[in-house]
Amino acid sequence: MEYTIREAKREDMPQVLELIKELAAYENASTQVEIGLEDLEKEGFEEDNFKCFVADVDGKIQGMALVYFRFSTWKGRTVHLEDLIVRESMRGTGLGGALYKRVVQYGHDNGVKRVEWVVSEGNKNAIEFYENTGADIKKNWYTVHMDETGIQDNLK
Repeated sequence: MEYTIREAKREDMPQVLELIKELAAYENASTQVEIGLEDLEKEGFEEDNFKCFVADVDGKIQGMALVYFRFSTWKGRTVHLEDLIVRESMRGTGLGGALYKRVVQYGHDNGVKRVEWVVSEGNKNAIEFYENTGADIKKNWYTVHMDETGIQDNLK
C-alpha cells in the first residue's frame, strides 16, 4: 500500500470531520461532537489554531493527526497531539505509526522539548504502542476538563 503523510489542506476538512465522528462513534460518544466543518476551516486555516497532518491513500484521507502548540511553565513551548485517528478499516497498516512519526518530527522541527497527548486507559493497543516508542505514560496525573456548563456555573 502506498500512502502520503502530508499537511492537511482546507479541502481535506470534510474527511477530517468524518474521522473525528468515526472516533467518537468508536468511543460511544457520537453525541458529544459539537464541532462542524466551518469550525475546522476557520480555526485551522483562518485563525491558525492547529496543524493537521493526514494520511492520504489514493486520494482518500484514511487517517489524521491534529496538533497545536501549548506552553509549559517547566519546558516552554510544547506540541499537544489532540487526536490521532486512523479509519477502522485501515488500522494495522502502518498509517498510525507514520502519522505519529510525523507529529514527533513536527515537534523536533519546531524545537519543542515535549510532545504530549492523552490516551484512554482502555486503549491498550495505543498504550503498548506508545510505550514501545519510549513515551512516558504519566499514570499519576489526571486529565481535568470543565465543560461549558461548569464554566458558566463558575462565573456566577
